[in-house]
Formats: sequence, structure tokens, C-alpha cells
Amino acid sequence: MWLPFHTVCLRSQKVCRRSVAAALSQCSRHSENANVSLFSHSAGLAAQTCKTLLFRKHGDPSKVVQLEDIDLPTIGEKDVLVKMLAAPINPSDINMIQGTYAILPDLPAVGGNEGVAQVVEVGSQVTSLKTGDWVIPKDTGLGTWRTEAVLAEDDVISLPNDIPLLSAATLGVNPCTAFRMLSDFEYLNPGDSVIQNAANSGVGQAVIQIAAARGIHTINVVRDRPEFTQLSDRLKAMGGTHVLKEETLRRPEMMELFKTCTKPKLALNGVGGKSATELLRHLQFGGSMVTYGGMGKQPVTVPVSSLIFKDVKVRGFWVTRWKRDHSSDGRAFRAMLDELCHLIRRGKLTAPACTEVGLQDYSEALDAAMQPFTSAKQVLVM
Repeated sequence: MWLPFHTVCLRSQKVCRRSVAAALSQCSRHSENANVSLFSHSAGLAAQTCKTLLFRKHGDPSKVVQLEDIDLPTIGEKDVLVKMLAAPINPSDINMIQGTYAILPDLPAVGGNEGVAQVVEVGSQVTSLKTGDWVIPKDTGLGTWRTEAVLAEDDVISLPNDIPLLSAATLGVNPCTAFRMLSDFEYLNPGDSVIQNAANSGVGQAVIQIAAARGIHTINVVRDRPEFTQLSDRLKAMGGTHVLKEETLRRPEMMELFKTCTKPKLALNGVGGKSATELLRHLQFGGSMVTYGGMGKQPVTVPVSSLIFKDVKVRGFWVTRWKRDHSSDGRAFRAMLDELCHLIRRGKLTAPACTEVGLQDYSEALDAAMQPFTSAKQVLVM
């Protein structure tokens, strides 16, 4: 069958964008540090179908996602044929399949919004890409859980292929979110501090590393768990200054902590509920709390005292909106990716803990991605 073009709609503003759903045959698995061998022009022409993780209705991912073969569209003059190399399973991917995310694709749709691919063939009028280049999506909705795809040149952006595969596959969402939140809301100098919940998440780990590279201290809050000590040690090894349990935020120990650490200018909230309220209480006067997620599924409650007496600012951030706001001029996105790749090459930014899973084992990967206290990101490797 042909999988038709599908439209991803930003329903709040009725903004729609078209993405191409297409792919080829399944390919071999690659280690994180290996550069992938180039495909020949004839190999791209020979492939007629691809394997995709498709959902035809919204619901429980374990029930509605199926591995299917679909036909590959003809490559247009401004299109590229790519081989997907690796694609993570993010919470937003799960929410999109469930039908609860802010943007939803027309059905049927290919799952996955992030990943890295290698260009196999280029259309006759493609100028910015060449065979062998690594690329990632510029925006949400391309459908990365498949072995190959035909994509518009303008829908992807190139990455250097001398960085680890898993770093490339997980670069477009979490590190970009962390980078922008650390850059766009408060002017942070070396020695300043940031407080965040969900510190063990993909965004949280990227915040720790980017902040450490800038000389910024991080106060990292996580839920209590049996392996808290091991998790604390791992986050500190990444560069985290302090690692706390959520209940510690309400205890006198915080007074002792702030004798040696400045009160944070910036709070990053990926949980909501009481956790977010406690972050607000520890902000310095005039500081900002930026909410980028709501894993606790509870609303953010702002104490009146924080607004009146501390003049805190309460903001939100969505990296998809940032990308779309800057889509007409790609220089900001390009500059951010270049800086992140520079940190990766220097060993200052690594991929989050990942579990690599073959596409055929997608069911187990989806189940694992939905478990609480998940410490490893599931990554589909083609």
C-alpha cells in the first residue's frame, strides 16, 4: 500500500504542516561509535518497501502500534532518500499515539518524532545535502520509527557524522530543550545556580551537562527510589552540583545548602504539582520558573507570596514552538546544533543512558518506555 501524505496540525492555532511518510527495507544494527558505511545510488533505487511502526488509531501504544511494510514513494527533485539509523522513544511520542499530545497527525501515521538518518540518494535539485550526510528532523511529525524514508530536503538538517550515533539520535529534542531554557529566560553567569526537578530525565541530564560546561551550579531534584544513591552518584558524575530527594525541598536542610550555594535564578519544571510549587519557593527574588513538562499530571500552583514578595516569573517552553518560530531563518537552529556538537566532541555532553532495541522488538521497548522510574531511554536501532 501507499502511505499517504499526512498533516500534523497545531490545533490551538490551526497551523498545519505536511510531512512525508515513506521508507525502505530493514537494515543492520550499528554500534554507537561506528560511522555508517555509505549506500550506493543503485542500492537506494533497488529498495521498494520499508518497515514502519504504524498506528491507525489512538490508544494504548502496546495495542495500536504495528510493524508493517509500506511502499516507498518516488523521490522528487527536492527530496532525499534516507536510511534511518536510530530513533528514541520519548514521552511525547507515547502521548501522540495515545491522542493526548498538543499536536496529532492524521491517521494512519508513523510513530516517532526524533532520530538520526543517513542520506542514501538526493533529488536532482537538492543543494544542501549529499549522499552519506547524517540528518535529523527539523520539526515534529516526520515519523522516525521506520527503516527508510523519502523526505523533503527542507524537513531535515544535517549533523556531523563524527559524533556518537546515540548522541545524534537523541540530540534534537532534549538537549535543544535544555540549551534554550538555560539561554533564553535568565542571564546566567558562572557561579549562578539553577534548580530543576525530573533531573534524571533526558532534559534533566542535558541541563546538568550544559550548565556544568558553562560553570553554572545545578540543584537536581528526583523522586525517592531504592537506587537513589546510585542515581545521585551518576548525576554528580555528569556535573550535577547537588542531588536531592523531593521531600528534602521542604526540610531545614535547604537552609544549610544555601549557605554554600547561591539561591537559583532559574527553576526548570518538568513535573508540575507540589514539586513545581517547592521549586518556586527556593527561587531568588525576580527569578523565573520555566515549565516544559507535566509528568506528575498535576497543575502548577503558584503561591501568592511568590508573586507579590518575590516577583517571580512563571513561563512555559515547548521546543517545537521554538523551532517553528525560527523556521524562516535556520541560523539559530544551526548555531545551537553546532554548539551542542562541539560539547559532544569535547566529552562535555553525552547521550542519556540508553537501551538499544531492534525494530522488531518494538513492543518490549514501548512497554519499557512507559514504566515509572525509567532510567534508560529506549532507542530503536534499525
